[in-house]
Amino acid sequence: MHYKVKVDGKIIHKALYNILGINKEGKKEILGMYISESEGANFWLQVLTDLHNRGLQDILIACTDNLKGFTQAILSVYPKAQVQLCIVHQIRNSLKYVASKDQKGFMKDLKKVYRAVTKDVAEDELLNLEEKWGRKYPVVIESWQYNWEQLSQYFEYTQLIRKIIYTTNAVEGFHRQIRKVTKTKGAFTNDMSLLKLVYLATRNIEKKWTAPLHNWSLTIQQFYIKFGDRIPLDIKANSTGASPSGIETSDRV
Repeated sequence: MHYKVKVDGKIIHKALYNILGINKEGKKEILGMYISESEGANFWLQVLTDLHNRGLQDILIACTDNLKGFTQAILSVYPKAQVQLCIVHQIRNSLKYVASKDQKGFMKDLKKVYRAVTKDVAEDELLNLEEKWGRKYPVVIESWQYNWEQLSQYFEYTQLIRKIIYTTNAVEGFHRQIRKVTKTKGAFTNDMSLLKLVYLATRNIEKKWTAPLHNWSLTIQQFYIKFGDRIPLDIKANSTGASPSGIETSDRV
């Protein structure tokens, strides 16, 4: 989110970045807020280092909108993390370079890529997209090909999990709620005044985040199978030795 902040008597445009996570209980949580005039690998490395120093031990999947240097910073601090680029942002950026008269037809073919059942099918459709549109829009096709590995991480999961990780809509929804509070403000007197207002608004928003994500019990079991000890579960067997009577998340992560 972008705001005007007074610095030495001048009005400076600054960006406020929010890190939103889903914890092992399936609940949304704001992990950090950071203000910067510019972004890049060094800035994001500071952000990830701060999160690590404050106790964020591991990231299973990180969904980003492909900000400069963000992926490199994540993997340098959390080398086992999967980075999934936001499909919605990729689509928006692609359509900027597609003529309006072609956008409907292009999107019809592009949907076959990102809505494919499997990664193999998606890659076949990406080839078809290149054959049909590659000569006219080479920059767009090259962008999908260049970012493909990080755009296609979600194909490893069921539809249930894909909906959670293929887009950054969750943090954008949070931003919309914050803007309702900050939209009447002009320029903030300093960084701290901006952070204080957003922090207080965030605390009010977080009061509503009491329930886990839909079908989280099924999701967490799939994560456990895939990531193993990185997200340990306490499976308690019943007295008869039959199937587990319950699954509880461990406090070790």
